[in-house]
Parts: sequence; structure tokens; C-alpha cells
Amino acid sequence: MTTHLKRGPVPSHLVGDNAPSVRSGDDPALYGTAELTPLDPVETRSFQTFKLTYTVGKLGIDDTGGVQVAFRFIGDAGKAQITNPTAPNYVTASSNGEGRIELSVRQDGFRPWKLLVTAHQSGGYLKEGEKIEIIFGDTRHGSPGMVMQTFVETGYEFRVATDVQATGNYLPLPVQLSVPIVPGPVHRWRAVLPTLRRPGETFQLGLKAEDVWGNPTEQAKGKLRFETTLAVEGLPAEAEFAPNDRVMIFEGLTVTDEGELSVRVLLEGTLVAEAGPLMIRKGPHAGFWGDLHGQSGETVGIGSIESYFDFARNKAFLDVTSHQGNDFQINKAFWARLNELTEELDEPGRFVVFPGYEWSGNTAVGGDHNVFFRDEGEQIHRCSHALLEDRSDLETDCHTLTDLYSALRGKDSVMYAHVGGRYANIHYDHDAHIETAVEMHSAWGTFEWILTDGFPLGRRVGVVCNSDGHKGRPGASYPGSSTFGAYGGLTCFLTDRLDRDAIFEAMRRRHHYGTTGCRMFIDLGISLPGGGTLYQRNPDSAPDTPTHAVTSAMMGDILKTATDTATLSFEVAAHAGIERIEIRNGTEVLETVRPYTESDLGNRIRVLWSGAEYRGRGRNTNWRGRARLSDAHIERFETINLWNPERLFEQRGSNVVVWDTVTTGNFMGFDAWLAPDLKGRLAIATNHGELTIDLAAMGVEDTVLEAGGLARRLKALRLPGTRLSRTMKIEREIALKSDGDNPIWICATTEDGFQAWTSPVYLFR
Repeated sequence: MTTHLKRGPVPSHLVGDNAPSVRSGDDPALYGTAELTPLDPVETRSFQTFKLTYTVGKLGIDDTGGVQVAFRFIGDAGKAQITNPTAPNYVTASSNGEGRIELSVRQDGFRPWKLLVTAHQSGGYLKEGEKIEIIFGDTRHGSPGMVMQTFVETGYEFRVATDVQATGNYLPLPVQLSVPIVPGPVHRWRAVLPTLRRPGETFQLGLKAEDVWGNPTEQAKGKLRFETTLAVEGLPAEAEFAPNDRVMIFEGLTVTDEGELSVRVLLEGTLVAEAGPLMIRKGPHAGFWGDLHGQSGETVGIGSIESYFDFARNKAFLDVTSHQGNDFQINKAFWARLNELTEELDEPGRFVVFPGYEWSGNTAVGGDHNVFFRDEGEQIHRCSHALLEDRSDLETDCHTLTDLYSALRGKDSVMYAHVGGRYANIHYDHDAHIETAVEMHSAWGTFEWILTDGFPLGRRVGVVCNSDGHKGRPGASYPGSSTFGAYGGLTCFLTDRLDRDAIFEAMRRRHHYGTTGCRMFIDLGISLPGGGTLYQRNPDSAPDTPTHAVTSAMMGDILKTATDTATLSFEVAAHAGIERIEIRNGTEVLETVRPYTESDLGNRIRVLWSGAEYRGRGRNTNWRGRARLSDAHIERFETINLWNPERLFEQRGSNVVVWDTVTTGNFMGFDAWLAPDLKGRLAIATNHGELTIDLAAMGVEDTVLEAGGLARRLKALRLPGTRLSRTMKIEREIALKSDGDNPIWICATTEDGFQAWTSPVYLFR
């Protein structure tokens, strides 16, 4: 891996707004200089000590002036503190001039630089050449050091600014300081395949080793052997793991015959990963995976836009992506650079990249929406210029969602409704020809309500899942140890080829489904015994318009039918066992199907907690709890969706599990295999309520405690002791309501905690 120190001139697309530098024409000698030691690469989540030395410039520093070091608020490194010398992240400061240095730590800085460590000069002034020394992670009094962030970055910044005139205005230095953050040791291996290709159609196998925080790491080597369920042309039987920049990609692979492909990866004879299933089938389309929503360091995230796209293509093995920066932070230079890159990197048949941005209006005027353009060169219509100094294009702003729809009509664009810090207000306005989908899952959590709230309004939109990752890892977005509570999602686009036109057509026709980050195969269709009429949306016409008669449809389609029933058929094939699939008509669960029955149940119990406080920024629900067994003990214990390994979540003794975790609309929990028999009781006590269950009475159905909030609940159930089937194929007759839409869709849940939702088929009579 090549590392680069971020020192010297700032990239041109950052100069001006958002630039970590002084304004053009300022003389660095006037404001002083800063040095940081050491500058060697450091591992994620390691303890480190850094000495930052500021040398006073020609202007000196007046009494009550100072030096300020800022850190990005999206980072999850340990927060600097000055109160406990023996605790992590202890910071000290001193100078060799007169007076004294007083330290302060605040978290009310200027976005994205929220955490501020300020060394104030007091009781005297400093002259040119004198020095202020700040030690981050000072170990002299017992502190273990400064805790580094959980994710890789070529330049973890210490952004230094000075207030030499004691005005309270801190001006960033022209040359900034940074340290490379590199991955830790191997924790897991990942092998990635697509989920649907036709015979003879090319695909790729991606392979990487990750550290405990999900960073691809170069600390892996050895001889690989591949075992496949189908003959794969182009894949060697063996290979030496010698990754180019931490990953290996085997491209141009094909399978001649129909079937289900899985690839087992063995390292020195030991199974380390399994990829698939990849369904090889004749048919009208293939499946292409994308994460179209994330940010880089040019806005509120981490890392450069170049590294963002590199990760998406070469480390997450995506087929489709886009960059979605907050519009009020995108200056004209970065917008131009983004368009240059998307045009350069878009490679039909291999990697599709769309230009776009996140319209970040407040919820009161429509809320967050993702905007994607088919082509480069379009005008960015921001919600405001809140963080932009250049206001020469203020007249292009769209302050409300209605304004944005008006500006985009007639342009080749698509929008998604998004739930982030701000959430999309689907009650405010809706243009069905532009806004084609809602983002049901991201690193912010899971939000089924963004779809289901729209059913009574007559909304006909599809389901997508993305990451909204801020840590430079689109397509494999682990939340780290910050406030993000979930692994980022993915969307599978069902279309006949991989290029911009085909993906845009799939978006507009809602031919896609979303997952919480796994690559699951789903095929869903509706057949109509009496036939029906397919409706489509034409950007040039207001209502949905009838096109032609059909007897069947796929996910996302809109159909009018005279019949009162329809036949739903679907197939799901997953990387892990399927725990359940819910068949839904709108908000009603028509049936829950499982690959097991009551007679298959064994000695495994599952305990889950889920939900959020409400729809807005403070949605995180903290769950503190304990599960205690009586007259039974735990033989085996596995966590579900524990994305932050530093959170308390463990088995204690033979019969107790304790946790202190967070959910943000998603769920987490554990499986416990019990012995000797399912006798006695399970007593669960949490900060949101208690649940006591007789183990012998536990069956297929959930035992649920509703705990208020937004879908906040605690539940327990019983499962077979062995692993569950990874495939299910179901056909059901569905009775259709006569009034309004019948949105027919499914939600699939795997036993390791992933979920997937199809875009509904919208049937009306």
C-alpha cells in the first residue's frame, strides 16, 4: 500500500470554500508554522502520542491569542480531554515564552471541523521564533495515549489555525499536518460475487481480507485454492494472495451452463470465505449492485473524492455508484471536479458512475433528497449557500423541494428520498416522475416508514438501500465506533446491461431491491389470471399512463387489473440461512413464511431488540440489558449485528448475557444454544422494559414486548439448532383490495441479521 502525507498545497477544487488553508496572498511567515512528530503511518484504533510544535511567526501572538487544532467531527478517534491525566486522549500544552498556556476542548466548531483543541496565550505575549508545544496522548502521567480512528485514511488531519491578533478569529495555516492511518491485522476474509448473470455473461470475483473494523488490509498472504459448484472459465484453481492495494479481483469470468454458483476460498487449506450464490439463468436481465450515496472529505466525510471512487470500484466491487455531498458544502470548483471524474471513471459494462449531489433542505421544506444526473454538465441547485463564501450563483438555489422539482423538470435526472440527519418529508411534495424511490436503509439505520407512510398518499415508489457512508468506504460501509448504528446498504438493479441508460431505466421503472449490505438473490413476479394493463411514467406527462396488456409483472411495475386475485411467486437465495420472509400488501403482513416448521425447532433461542426514538436526528435508541436463564445454560453464543466491537455485549458465566448497545431503526441481538433441555425461564431486563418467558413454551412465533418510540421493541423466539436453508421458492394467491393500490412486496431476513426488501408491485383495480 502506498501512503501519502497530505502536506503542501491544497487541491485546487478545495481552494476557497471548505479549504484547509489561509486565503491566497497571505504570507505564511506572518502567522507561523507547525510541525508534527512522528509522521509515520499508524494502525487503526491504536494508541499513539503526537507532538505538535507551533513556531511563532513575524506577527507574534498577542496576550489572549492562541493556536487551535481542529478535527473532523465525522471521525471516531478518541476525543481529546484535559481533565484526567491517566485516561486515554489526554492533552497537554506549554510554551517557552512568557506567560502561560491554557488549554480548552470544545465540540462546537465549524462544520466539518467540530472538535477544537485551543492553546490560549495568557499573562504575556509571544515573540517570533518562540514555540508552543501541544502533546496529544501525553503518556507521562499514565495515559495510554491518543486513540486513533477505526478507518483508513491517507492523511488524518491536525488542522492548525492561529489567532495572532487576539481577535477570536482563528486563521488556518497554509501548510497543514496529517498522519496516514493504515489497516490492522486480518480479522476476516470477504469474497464477493454478483447475484444474477446469464450464461456466458462476464462477472468478477472480488477477494479481500479485512481488519476488525472492516478496512481491507495488506496484512494477509498465502496460497489460495478455489472450489466452485459450477465450472468457471477464467478463474484459476489456485492463486497466490498478492493483492494490488489490499484486494484481488478476478475479472472476465464466465459460466456456460445454468445453475447456482458458489465459490469457496481456502487459504493454505483452510476455508476463509465463501462467495455467492450467483444464479446463472437465461432471462431478460442480470443484477448489478450499487451504493449510490456517500460523501468524501471535500464535504463532510473523510478522504478524497478520488479515493472514494477507487474504493467503490476496486475494494467494494460495486457495479454502480455516485457521490452525494451536502449541497451547501459543494463549491463550484468541486462540482466541476466531480463532473470531470464521473465522466472519466464511467466505464459501460464495468463500472457506472453518475454525477449528483444531496439536496439538503430542512425537513420543513422537503428534507434530504438524492439527485442523480444522467449526464455531466448540469447545474447544481442547492438548498442554500450556508457554508459557501462564493455566492455568485445564489439565483440557482432551490429553497424548497417544490422549487427543486420545478428546476429539474425536463432534465435527465432521478431523485431518491433520504433519511439522514435531516429526513425527507414525503408529506411536503412529490413528483412521481423525478422521485422514483425511497432509501429504506443506510448507515443511519433502517426506515421502513419512509415507504409505508407513503402508501395512504398513493405514492408509487421503489425501495433502495445505500450507505450514506462518510468514512470513504462506499459499498462496504462499516459504522465504526461513532453515532452511526448500522452497516451501509446496497441496491440491486435488474436490467439487461450495465450502462447509464440501462440503470436509469431500472431506476425509473423501480426494477430494483435493497438490502442492509448483503448480496442476496431475489426474483419476484406477479401473474394475473385475467390479465392487466402495465402503466409507466413518462417524464412529459403528469399521470401514470397505460402502455400495453400483460399477464405478468416484476417488482416495481404498476398494473391495472379487473381480477380480484393475483399470483405472487418469488425466489430468494442468500449467503446465509433464511430466518423468515414476510409477504406484504402495503403495511399488512399477509403471511410469514419460514424454511422450517414447529417440529424442526431445536435448542437455539434468539433475542432481538430494535427501533428508534423518533424520525429525526436524535433517533438513536440506547439499549442496556441482561438476559438470565434459569435451569439451563448456554453451550454456544453468537451476536447478531454487533457492528461496534467496543460496545459491551458478551456472555457472562454459563447463563447470563449483558449488553449496552444502540439501534437506529435496525435490530441487533444474539443466538444462544441451550442445554440440557429447554426448561426453566428466560428473564430479560432492559432499560425499555422486561420480558419473562417459559422456555418450554417458546415456539415459532415471536414473543414481543412493545417498548414505545418508533418501532422500538424487544422480542424472543426459538429456532432450529442447525443452520437454516439458504434458499426459498414460494407461490401464493393474493386477494386484492378493491379500493386504492395493492403494493405487493416482501421482506426477507437472514439468520445472521441481514434484511432485504423488494420494490412493491403496485396493483390497482
